[in-house]
Amino acid sequence: QVQLVESGGGLVQPGGSLRLSCAASGSPLSLNAMGWYRQAPGKERELVADITRIGVTYYADSVKGRFTISTDNAKNTVYLQMNSLKPEDTAVYYCNAAGPYSVYWGQGTQVTVSS
Repeated sequence: QVQLVESGGGLVQPGGSLRLSCAASGSPLSLNAMGWYRQAPGKERELVADITRIGVTYYADSVKGRFTISTDNAKNTVYLQMNSLKPEDTAVYYCNAAGPYSVYWGQGTQVTVSS
């Protein structure tokens, strides 16, 4: 069993930056990949970025060049650095982790980009 706890969300003006963190506990060494999803009001949850255990990354076209996903294995933590934020980035951001047989989700953290 793996538990995920997100932090770092908040209110930021357009063009600003935030860094989200997701700490994994339980059996994090069993994870094959970790990532970030987001869900805006009235929209489906979408994959923003993920990273595999060997460091292969993926970014949605809408965030490519602005967001960076990274991990700190010593702390069992995945980060999402978000720069040049836009109002359309406003959503609840969820940490996700995939193991050999299970998928885990955090509770989500709100990101609001507004003037």
